[in-house]
Amino acid sequence: MTAQTLNTVGPETLRFGYGEGVLGTIVVAESIRGIAALFIGSDRAKLLRDLKDAFPEAEFVLDQTGLTQTIAKVFALVDDPHQGTDLRLDLRGSPAEVAVWKALQAIPVGETRTYAAIAQKLPITVSAQEVGAACAANRIALAVPCHRVVKSDGSISGYRWGVQRKRRLINMEGVA
Repeated sequence: MTAQTLNTVGPETLRFGYGEGVLGTIVVAESIRGIAALFIGSDRAKLLRDLKDAFPEAEFVLDQTGLTQTIAKVFALVDDPHQGTDLRLDLRGSPAEVAVWKALQAIPVGETRTYAAIAQKLPITVSAQEVGAACAANRIALAVPCHRVVKSDGSISGYRWGVQRKRRLINMEGVA
């Protein structure tokens, strides 16, 4: 164990790194438990601000080299989502949010679900609106595929990282 793993007194340290791909810029932040955040955007400075806003108590350490393999796995997930991934995730949220995020991870590549359908299948009582709120609160793009959730009429609605990216991801996955 490293000194960081044993330290329970100070603020949490999140290592982060950037990548550039077909969806734009990504920033990945990793805790000792796994990926705590995966944001997509077009401006590294804004992505870092968003990361710091999401984890205001954390200390951030740029570790581009240390996260090279993780970032490569993220891009492999974008390039061929049918291959799946073994990314370790550090899901942080309320019990309802975590239940929604796990349900999203169970949606097969190339398929979508409605907010209402997800709400009905959960082992806890939540509304379609609460599913939408959990999708909006998702900090781990792609690996927690909130882009696979659509409105009841099949249309695409909001997406934390832009509706155009959501549409592109759905099209890249071959959703009919």
